[in-house]
Amino acid sequence: MSTQLKSGAKSEIAIAKFVEHTDAEVASFFEACVHCGECAQACHFHLNTDDPKYTPIYKLKPMERAYKRHKAPFSTLKRALGLAPSEVTEDELREWEPLVYDACNMCGRCTLVCPMGLDIAGTIRKMREGFAAAGFVPEGLLSAAEYVKKTTSPMGVTIKALKAQIKHQEKATGIKIEIDLKGADYMATFSSMEIMGYPEVLGAYAKLFKRAGLTWTISSVAYEATNVGVQIGSGALAKEILSRVVDAAEDLGVKAVISPECGHAYGAIRWAGPNLMGRQLKFEVVHIIEVLDRLRREGRIPAGEKDSRRMTLHDPCQIVRRGGLLKEPRSLMDDSCSDFVEMKGAGVTNFCCGGGGGVSANPRAEDLKLAAFNSKAGQLNAIEGLEAVIVPCGNCRAVFEDGLDDQEMNLEVIGLSELVAETLK
Repeated sequence: MSTQLKSGAKSEIAIAKFVEHTDAEVASFFEACVHCGECAQACHFHLNTDDPKYTPIYKLKPMERAYKRHKAPFSTLKRALGLAPSEVTEDELREWEPLVYDACNMCGRCTLVCPMGLDIAGTIRKMREGFAAAGFVPEGLLSAAEYVKKTTSPMGVTIKALKAQIKHQEKATGIKIEIDLKGADYMATFSSMEIMGYPEVLGAYAKLFKRAGLTWTISSVAYEATNVGVQIGSGALAKEILSRVVDAAEDLGVKAVISPECGHAYGAIRWAGPNLMGRQLKFEVVHIIEVLDRLRREGRIPAGEKDSRRMTLHDPCQIVRRGGLLKEPRSLMDDSCSDFVEMKGAGVTNFCCGGGGGVSANPRAEDLKLAAFNSKAGQLNAIEGLEAVIVPCGNCRAVFEDGLDDQEMNLEVIGLSELVAETLK
């Protein structure tokens, strides 16, 4: 992503990537769009600003133009006759970059409502490849990428910092947390936000796995789950980050790798993982919610006295809408909370928190992120007597705390793993 490019080279690099990533699926999307505007009504950025530039399909215009000029049927003839769209310019890329990175969480709500079945969110991910290759990436995400290269963590969390947090949780729980244990049942990964902001999740894992009678470990070289390569749109960086986890898991000989309460981390290793690596993984990939639901059904982590507070559940978009874990968190909530109330629009249609897809790591997008949170605040305010919200994603959790503070709403934000651990029999 060098900025030392000759005049015109940036746009050429981006266009080449746009064309490369316009596969048959994406081409069919561009041909099928009927410009109905349904996606605009699904996007929380558009709904909370009423600005037409935040219409999801509009964000794809540079890639669509590159396709129609260079790859669409009869594009060669149209160029010769002067009928093809004009070339995408560097100034236009610079204009579109905030739309691509600040105003899209790749949450997939627009994809869900599209009557033509266009995966707009997935196509945004592919279009980011062009922006990243040409050097049009927000400074916040570039800084996160540099931290990843130095420490494996986008927040610069070192193994020393992790060990300090582990020591605190071992003291709090009285349970040893193993590092680099070979042959363990599970190797757990975490987001930096969990490690530094919500370290009690480490203690929750310790309690739950001890009760279940299972072994687990944390790798000293692959403890980070967040894949900033996916957020930036760099396939090469995404593979480099993923390779650390894959190599560590295979070296330790664990049976499964746990993806934590983090949205894009789950998609990066569970769904994109084998494609990025170019082979099947030698271990199972499971989300912590899947693990806890399985252990609960097997009777290995029995539920005890329920939390009596009125609670609701936030559905992280990459875990629920795009990841398919809809029933499992609700089953765990029913066992752990005596007054669980669904918010209006819950489930696969739920609103994103506003900070996913790298937006929360992009300081420039702070005001827009808080504006998008208005949709979520409206859902929470509609529940009378609400006392707490369960947020099974470390990134969403941080966004919730910022958004609730901005809205002057007094609600406790809790992780699902912690709730299950606190209500063990």
